[in-house]
Amino acid sequence: MKDFSTELTFKTSRSSGAGGQNVNKVETSVTVMWKVSASEFFSEEEKELISQKLKNRINLDGILQITVSDSRTQLQNRKIAVERITELVNKSLIKPKPRKSTKPSKAQIEKRLDTKKKLSAKKDNRRFRPDL
Repeated sequence: MKDFSTELTFKTSRSSGAGGQNVNKVETSVTVMWKVSASEFFSEEEKELISQKLKNRINLDGILQITVSDSRTQLQNRKIAVERITELVNKSLIKPKPRKSTKPSKAQIEKRLDTKKKLSAKKDNRRFRPDL
């Protein structure tokens, strides 16, 4: 887990929505921005992996940005934003283990075929056969 918080830039704005006077006059909403390609904390492979996994969140300039307006204070929103962006980036660096394909056991195959035969027999018995 890497801490790249020194590379983050912040922008504040007024939060939207209801909230009365505080919302109208105080810039509590925080947008955190991070240029992925300019990072010195990650290798080129890691940057590529981050860009690939977070491509829907990265804009055309190569900047990953997250806006937080959960709290009433700018400081708290800033802290939440840093936590979210670091969590997001660190999650994108995790490589999933490759799936190993397995064959079903003989018992499973036998059970499946047996169940199919029973169901087939049940449906066959439901058929209406007029006496000949």
